[in-house]
Amino acid sequence: MFYICIWNIFLLFGCAKTEMVSEDNTVTNEKFVSTTGTIAIETEATETESQDAIQPSTDQSSEAAPEYKIIMVGDILLHTPVEESCLQPDGSYDYDSLFSHTKEEIVAADLALVNQEVIIGGADLGISGYPCFNADYSLCDSLVGAGFDVICHATNHAMDKGRKGLINCAKYWKENYPQITVLGIHDTADTSTSCGAEPVILDLPDMKIAVLNYTYGTNGIPLPDDMPYAVDLLDEEQVAADIRRAEELADFTIVCPHWGTEYRLTPDASQEKWTKVFAENGADLVLGTHPHVIEPIEWVTDEERDHEMLVYYSLGNFVNWTSGTGEGVANRMVGGMAEVTITKNDHGEVEIADYGVKPIISHVTSGPEGVTTYFLEDYDAVLAEENEIISQDPDFSREYCVNLCDSVWGDLWKAE
Repeated sequence: MFYICIWNIFLLFGCAKTEMVSEDNTVTNEKFVSTTGTIAIETEATETESQDAIQPSTDQSSEAAPEYKIIMVGDILLHTPVEESCLQPDGSYDYDSLFSHTKEEIVAADLALVNQEVIIGGADLGISGYPCFNADYSLCDSLVGAGFDVICHATNHAMDKGRKGLINCAKYWKENYPQITVLGIHDTADTSTSCGAEPVILDLPDMKIAVLNYTYGTNGIPLPDDMPYAVDLLDEEQVAADIRRAEELADFTIVCPHWGTEYRLTPDASQEKWTKVFAENGADLVLGTHPHVIEPIEWVTDEERDHEMLVYYSLGNFVNWTSGTGEGVANRMVGGMAEVTITKNDHGEVEIADYGVKPIISHVTSGPEGVTTYFLEDYDAVLAEENEIISQDPDFSREYCVNLCDSVWGDLWKAE
């Protein structure tokens, strides 16, 4: 009788324990089957180990892929009154004031590009405005201080100070800011893709970005005979080869062309031709400059490759004080900051997750540090009335700038 009682007690506790394991195992099993399909519990010790191993996935939620923000601004065009506004009492130059109201956004970007319209040949070659521009070396200091990572130098003004100006510019960048990526000009053959160099590839966390920069020409100034590689030109065979190679080396390819027709608010036939070349060879993003006014933003599809490419036809001027007068001059005071967010999709491919544009206004007044730039959202009617460009084009106003952005960019920006 004693042994019978002991046996019944054993059965009672054994059944209770079996039920507890069954309840735990059912919950765990439901979560685990979705990934492995099976689970086995052989002993009490195995049960504990299995639950410990499974537990992290019970609480884990799928995290969104990291996103990276790329920005680019248009032409830094230093007419004589802009240079004069940056001239210091001791004869040196300080360009920081040009970026004082936009620096925070530039610094915050994961990758910040700028079109440096003017060659930076140094004061020894003479600081000059239109038509043959040249800036002081301190502009490099201000560009870096403002937060730019990539300087696009392939413009029609790259040869304004000849061979010496280009070499001075490239050398100053190399010696003083080796961490900055300078595109479009070359003082030696070993950095030019036309001489066999690889396209520039930039590393962001877990992805590689290729950036290419070309200009349509150099205002008729020939490249040095012994430096045919000095400026990256829009040569179809070379451009196609560069993009294809970039696609092999990188996850995402950006092309920055200096192209189009000055003061035209819509793309011309040349831009349409080159857009097709870029798309057919696999470029992902085009950030255009040169027209000195803003132009539309659109997606372009290469149906044969089932490939989409985002095109900013022209970002206009970042800063300028043109000497022009009359209708349309006000258009040159409006530029744009391209804002493109990239990420990896579920297949591990880099794609554009979001994009837009932020309008920028060149604000010009006489006197030291009188030229600067503002985001349109920070630019009120009072500031607009102080802008001396009104004497050159009475149409200029904040409302004029808003209407221009509406007509060119539509819903891709919103007025504050």
